[in-house]
Parts: sequence; C-alpha cells; structure tokens
Amino acid sequence: MSQQFDRELLRSLFARALHFRGGRNGMNFSGRTLITLFYEASTRTRLSFERAMLLLGGNCIGTENAKEFSSAVKGESIEDTARVISEYGDVIVLRHTDDYAAAKMAQYASIPVINAGCGRIGQHPTQALTDLFTIEDHRGTINGVNIAVVGDLKNGRTVRSLVYLLGKYEGVKVTFVSPEELRVESDIPEYLTRHGVAYRETDSLAEVIETVDVVYTTRVQRERIEGLEEEKFAYLQRAYRIDAPLAHRMREDAIIMHPLPRNDELDQSVDALPQARYFEQARNGLYIRMALLEYVLAA
Repeated sequence: MSQQFDRELLRSLFARALHFRGGRNGMNFSGRTLITLFYEASTRTRLSFERAMLLLGGNCIGTENAKEFSSAVKGESIEDTARVISEYGDVIVLRHTDDYAAAKMAQYASIPVINAGCGRIGQHPTQALTDLFTIEDHRGTINGVNIAVVGDLKNGRTVRSLVYLLGKYEGVKVTFVSPEELRVESDIPEYLTRHGVAYRETDSLAEVIETVDVVYTTRVQRERIEGLEEEKFAYLQRAYRIDAPLAHRMREDAIIMHPLPRNDELDQSVDALPQARYFEQARNGLYIRMALLEYVLAA
C-alpha cells in the first residue's frame, strides 16, 4: 500500500528513477526472475514492469490473463498460488480483482509481492509513485502543491493511492472534482484530515482549473459500476471533459496528468499543449519500476 512508503524511501526511489532515466545502469540481476500475474487487463503496468526487469538484466515469466489462463479457473486459492509460484522466481507482480489480493499473496509467498493494482477500493501503489515522481520532477517539490483530482473518484484506485502519498507532504491542497455519485469514499477525507491536508469537494472543474498546479483526471470506471446506462455513462464522460479551450485556461506552468487509458474525458486536442504530461508520466513509470525492483531484489 502507499502508506508503507516514508519520505526517505520516496526520495531514494526518485533519485534512482532519475538515475535510470539518464541512461545509467543499475545493479545487475542476471539469473533473477520476475513473475507477472495479472488477473485484470493491463498495458502500461505489465509491460513497464517486464521491460524494467529486462533492463536490470533479469528475465520474466507470467500470464496476462490469469483469470482464464491459470489454475484459478480450477478453483485454486490465492494462498496456494502464492506458495507454488514462489518456487519459480524472485519477485511477484500481481494485479487482481480482489481489493486485498496483494496482501493475501504476500502473507503466503516466500518472495516479495508488488501490488500492480488490486480491486475497486484497493490500491495501485506503483502508479502513485509514478504520479508523485512526475509532479516532483516538474515542480521540484511536492510540498505546497495544489492539485485537482477529477472524474471517477469512487472507483479509481490510482486516486486513492496518490492521495495517500500526498498526505505525507506539507502545504498540500487537494480539490476533489466529481459528480456526487462518484465522490471519494469516506476513508480518503478522513485520512487527509488526520494528516492536516486541506481539501474540498466540488462538481465544477471550471471553477478551479485556473488556480491549480496539477489537474489529475481519470476515466469513468465503467467496468466497476453496475447497471450504468449508456446515456448516463456518456454524460459522466462529457461532464468533466478536458479539451484544448478548457486547458488553455490553466496557468502556463500547470500540468495535466492521467494514469491512462483515457476515453472521452481527455480530448486529443490537449496532447500538443505544454500542460500535457500524461505520456511523460507513462514513461516515468518504467524508471520508477526499475528503481522499485532494484530496491526489492537487493534487500
């Protein structure tokens, strides 16, 4: 979970990510194996982890559709899977539909387990590390950042993980922008209150877009919302859509981020603007995951 990272470890990981982004080598893990076990679809997370391991000299095995192409279809428990595949590699990267799958697997595995996104109200810590690194890389510091988090905040595990990390810094201001039915779960405001982080909720992006340092927008998680009709889905996408005219209202030094994939909530007309940092954000994910794998495998 994001809560396990302290400021010192974050600084260390970010320094190593910069090291790798500069084209410099890290520790060599020749003969070490990464196991990717993905029960949900993934592009960036799975491929960046696998590429990260290859760049570190190791190798990869696994499955991209473990829900159908693993012994889970035969009823094997996550606990037994953990025990067995621990014999085949040195670190497990897990994505799962269960909020607590990574914690369960870590309890029974004899090798490290990295959460690559679990459940609806679970977390996606390595995406949050990528997001935080991108913000710091742009601003020079996380302290004092004014961020608007936009879209489906109820079902977005990337939002949950990022906000937990933001709570570790000083002077942070968070504005949650969403319709009432997609607001963040109560644990997030409670966490921010405990850590003295200023936050507010609104249903208007136009109200705040001119004042924030970062707009972190997310897609509507249609696959996690039961009974969502097509008309309602289309409305929710349009309601918080960022296009070039809206983005032009942002400060020149502000940035737009998105964990991707995107749908209609982020128009392609924004891609050429200087505020657009989401493809850079995706690239940073490779270097963050290299840093994290090095840290885990060297322990």
